[in-house]
Amino acid sequence: MSLRDRITTDMKSALKAQDKPRLSTLRLIAAAVKDRDIAARAEDRCCGCEETEILAILQKLMKQREESADTYEKAGRLDLAEAERAEAEIVREYLPTPMDETEIADAAVDVVTELDAAGLKDMGRCMGELKTRYAGRMDFGKAGAKVKDLLAGTA
Repeated sequence: MSLRDRITTDMKSALKAQDKPRLSTLRLIAAAVKDRDIAARAEDRCCGCEETEILAILQKLMKQREESADTYEKAGRLDLAEAERAEAEIVREYLPTPMDETEIADAAVDVVTELDAAGLKDMGRCMGELKTRYAGRMDFGKAGAKVKDLLAGTA
């Protein structure tokens, strides 16, 4: 089952179960995906956005929820922070399991080796390949630091 179908099915289940917080979050996800579909059609991609784009949307939504929760917590609004964290957990259900530090390091080494990257000038090419292969699973901030170390010869 595709991610898009899973979200739609879960949205129907939440509607039947009258789970308002879950339904609200799933509607938010569906609206973001639909928005990206419309943008994709403007780029002459008639079938809408791809699975990797949906994963990127989910990551962005999760990050937004976590940042909002931190902001609410600092402002002393623990009730709102808790609601944001609950939404982030619902979004996280649709993301693949994130890679740990060693998996990120191994993937970075593999890409640098496969692309025969020699210096920092190849950084963009390596990061592009990592984003293609591991969209939705990898923390690209950590991966970028690892690739940079490898290309600079300090790793």
